[in-house]
Amino acid sequence: MTDTRNGGRSSATPRGLSNSGDLFPDHPDRKRPAHFPTVEAGSRSIIIFLTICTKRRRPLLANDRAVNLLLEAWQTAANFWIIGRYVILPDHLHLFCAPNTFPPQPLKNWISFWKNLVTRAWPIRDEIPIWQSEYWDRQLRRGESYAEKWDYVGNNPVRHGYVRRARDWPYRGELNVLQWHD
Repeated sequence: MTDTRNGGRSSATPRGLSNSGDLFPDHPDRKRPAHFPTVEAGSRSIIIFLTICTKRRRPLLANDRAVNLLLEAWQTAANFWIIGRYVILPDHLHLFCAPNTFPPQPLKNWISFWKNLVTRAWPIRDEIPIWQSEYWDRQLRRGESYAEKWDYVGNNPVRHGYVRRARDWPYRGELNVLQWHD
């Protein structure tokens, strides 16, 4: 049985680490998320679920200008990973992504690349820095978890009270169809 007090163990977390991701059991609470390399298993799909927040959770993202900058960065220059479904809220975003190269380029490099592109194009210089330096990532284990996670994150605008129906939130979509293969 997995202890889930600290979020449980990601499918990409090497066995033997504590639930906090700490190699040292006497330091159970981590201050930063643990990032592990993607796990390749035969022809099984690699789909990563990401959560990325703005610095100090400032409400900078849920507007046409910011969303257009993000979409342009994801679709043009930052294409060594591809985006599936996404939802952009005022102070954070959720997205699903998959590698677009073989072998996969490091996820951290891709995130840094598009965050930098968006920051350089950001029109209001007083709002910089835009991003928290860390992010949360989780490699999905099976196709059902993609649908289940999307149901959950796709409803974030409803839970936050921005809209009554998830489909009414204008800052969500799907850039590429990510399919699961076992």
